Amino acid sequence: MRAELTVRVIGAGLAGCEAALQLAKRGIKVELYEMKPEKYSPAHKYEGFAELVCSNSLKAERLESAAGLLKKEMELFGSALVESALKTRVEAGGALAVDRKLFSDAMTEKIRSESLITVISGEKKSIDWEDGITIVATGPLTAGELAEDIFGRLGSPLSFYDAAAPIILGESVDFDKVFMASRYGRGGDDYINCPFNKEEYERFWEELTGAERAPLKEFDVPDQKVYEGCMPVEILAGRGIDTLRFGPLKPKGLRDPRTDKRPWAVVQLRKEDAEGKRYNLVGFQTNLKFGEQKRVFSMIPGLENAEFVRYGVMHRNSFIDSPRLLNKDYSLKKYPNVFFAGQITGVEGYIESAASGIIAGINAARRALGKEGFEAPRDTMIGALTEYICDETLKDFQPMGCAMGLLPDIDEKIRDKKLRYERYAYRALDSMRKAIDRYDLKSDWM
Repeated sequence: MRAELTVRVIGAGLAGCEAALQLAKRGIKVELYEMKPEKYSPAHKYEGFAELVCSNSLKAERLESAAGLLKKEMELFGSALVESALKTRVEAGGALAVDRKLFSDAMTEKIRSESLITVISGEKKSIDWEDGITIVATGPLTAGELAEDIFGRLGSPLSFYDAAAPIILGESVDFDKVFMASRYGRGGDDYINCPFNKEEYERFWEELTGAERAPLKEFDVPDQKVYEGCMPVEILAGRGIDTLRFGPLKPKGLRDPRTDKRPWAVVQLRKEDAEGKRYNLVGFQTNLKFGEQKRVFSMIPGLENAEFVRYGVMHRNSFIDSPRLLNKDYSLKKYPNVFFAGQITGVEGYIESAASGIIAGINAARRALGKEGFEAPRDTMIGALTEYICDETLKDFQPMGCAMGLLPDIDEKIRDKKLRYERYAYRALDSMRKAIDRYDLKSDWM
């Protein structure tokens, strides 16, 4: 037992939870600060830890996908996210999607049942920059006095806009107008598919591009930076009439069984819970006014009488200038006992945030134990993401999610992309296992 050692973790989101559990696994006491339920950010609604805000999808499961590889790497470290997600999953074709409430409850239970973790409720308003070891995992919505303290020390925040999609009641869908299927037959009939013909789609596109948007307070809309992975559907539609048909509304891999033809465009609905009571509109992140969302999205075939449980929202995300500030162990160059993790570092996405929390937790523990810091190999997905956010040559640093393009090339030339990515994945997992052995990480565990 190393109970005399204590590390502070600020924020009980995905990164903070993973970091806290990695510390406890190594016998180190954790003070986990979480402002909920006393205070909520504009995007958070549920009192549980590790709340999923924008979507309930943790991306693809296939090993030859970037997200699938990243989750496999996380499993090597005993990821709480992966374990909880597999227990609370809902059908989503080739993706790993979860029941948000059950997932949050599972993560919360892991934290509260760990005797070495003490949860301190309430807003923490400053960082202990020189005293002890701290992990800052406050997320991209860090605000108030804490934000002033962080960015006052580290420089003005970088920022972009992020958005969430609406959720509707499954029973309000007109099932005479939709069909159940997964794209390319991956999984079962996991999605509700709302098919457009050409005339319906063009009418919908005209109303969507002309709909009134909600005002954004922080800075002018024309100058905003919007993260491509959560691009509001109305902004995406404004790039051209066919943009959605080659994006979130693409009909590829789907065939309407009533006509035995591929629709002109398709809106997919994905389960929010195992029972299928609630569904989210896939790819429909939006900043339209609530009344406009109801009016325009009710033009989607089968959603004419849709009941909205939650409307889509848009919010500003802030992050630090990691290439200038962070070491590859996620500690600050100027304050080496202060670590950062999660989306505030510039990794973008649920699993990416959690993965950074794992590495920050391991390294904060090793700092407390007087051991060498751990750096994930460059040819792993975790290592490639770390390399990206710590790349001092980046002039216009913007958030990045996992992508096979971040990995170094393999020596062998393989034309088939699936086989090539499989080779990347096998190399990455082998490299990570060797690194875990080389750093003797498992000897840290209690």
